[in-house]
Formats: sequence, structure tokens, C-alpha cells
Amino acid sequence: MAVITISREMGTGAYHVAEEVARRLKYTLVDGDCINACAPKYGLATEMLQMVDEKPPSYITAEDRKRAAALNTVELILLDFARKGNVILYGRGGQDLMKGCANVLRLRFIADFEERVERFAEREWIDPDLARSMIRRSDHQRGGFIHFYFDRSWDDPLGYDLTFNTSRLSQDIIVESIVAASKEPALKEAEKGAAEIIDNTILMKKIETALLNAHSLDYRPFTIIVENGRVAVSGYITSESEKMAALKIVESIKGVKSVVEDIQVVNYKVYKDKS
Repeated sequence: MAVITISREMGTGAYHVAEEVARRLKYTLVDGDCINACAPKYGLATEMLQMVDEKPPSYITAEDRKRAAALNTVELILLDFARKGNVILYGRGGQDLMKGCANVLRLRFIADFEERVERFAEREWIDPDLARSMIRRSDHQRGGFIHFYFDRSWDDPLGYDLTFNTSRLSQDIIVESIVAASKEPALKEAEKGAAEIIDNTILMKKIETALLNAHSLDYRPFTIIVENGRVAVSGYITSESEKMAALKIVESIKGVKSVVEDIQVVNYKVYKDKS
């Protein structure tokens, strides 16, 4: 159940490499089209997917929480594919989502900025100035997503196993390097332990999604730790009744065997009124 993750700057040509590697290894490429096709099965509308895909989430208003839940659903799609194995997770923080799984080959694609502009402008038949603006916005958005959601710098080299500069290396050389690296024995040896980590993450995401979708809760993200169905939940909420409702939601999720909680009731409105 080996997994390859790809992080890419816009205009590096990473997608063509991903397609060729998927063909060579007979892996499933989980990209935007694949996620879009799967979204209805997970109850995720196409319009909502477009609003949240690779964008930093927020948790302030009910609408914010609805979008954060949608982003969690995207991650559940990725995790379900990863659980099956032999997949390439294209973008969407796959390398961070799969943190702790030693069967993951984490790739990063970079290139000279002006070369990326030229490639993107030619591909999309747009003015180079517009291409520059779009690439800068894309870099800022994707970098912000990783920083906010995973608390890591997008371009931190320690987040990846291999980084490819497509300004200097040909597609054929890059593909051959990835195919060779995917056969690393340690990746195969790590598969058994990775399955348990993925299952724990899937259950955690299902719990978090259910809490975010609970309209009756003024929910802010809890710290949720899952180990073989045993769930530890900690955080803050505004009332005892909401705390009980939140715990009831957690206990109702299929796969949850037991719950240990350390949820503190804090009435933010009272503090705000006193200030």
C-alpha cells in the first residue's frame, strides 16, 4: 500500500510527471478530477469543494465551520485512497496528512519563477503578466494552506524526501528517479504500521467533521487523539449542555469504542461582556 505524495509550485510541469509515474507504476492518481468525481459519494457538493480545496480554513462562523468540514471531507477521500495503497496523492497537503506513515515517498516540485510563468502562460494561452499574478496568488494560497492547517513551512526541505527542479532536470530523468525510489525496501516494510495510523486518522477526521457539521454547537476545534477506537478529546466549549452534546456526537461515530474527555466549559460571552 505504498503512497507517493506530490507538492508542487504552479507551472513546474509536475502533473505530467505524476501522470507518467502513475502509468509506469500502475498507481491511482488522486488529483482534482478524481476528488471531484468522488465528492458526491461523500456528500460534498462541487461548489463547496471549489471553495475549500487547498485553501486555509477558518472556524469562526457557522459558514466557516461548514467549509472546514468540507475540507475534512476532502482529506477523508485522500485517506481512503491511501488506505487502499498504490496511489499518488497530488497536492492538498498529502505529505502532511500522512505524517507518521513511513510507507510514504514525499516529493516536491520547484522551478525558476519566470520559467513557471512562461510555461503557465503558454499552457493557458494567457498574458504573461496575468500568469505572474496567478502564480504568485497560487503560491501564497498553497503556502498559506500548509502553514495554517499543518503548522509547517511549505518549502521546508525536511518535509520531503526528494525535491525536483524542473528548470534543470528533464521529465524522463525525474520519472526514472521516482520509479526507482518507489522500490525502496523500507517503504514496503513500513506498510503494516501505516495502515493503523491511517485508520486512526480517518476516525479522527470523521469525529471532527461530525462536530463541525453540528449546527447546534458553537464549536472550536478540539484536540482529538485516536488509538484503535479509543478516543481522547480535549478543548473548550461554551456550555455544559453543548459539552454533553459534543460528547454524544463523538460516541455516536462508528468505530469509537471509548471516550476520555478533558473539555473545559468557558463562556466567552460572559468574559466579553465584562471587558
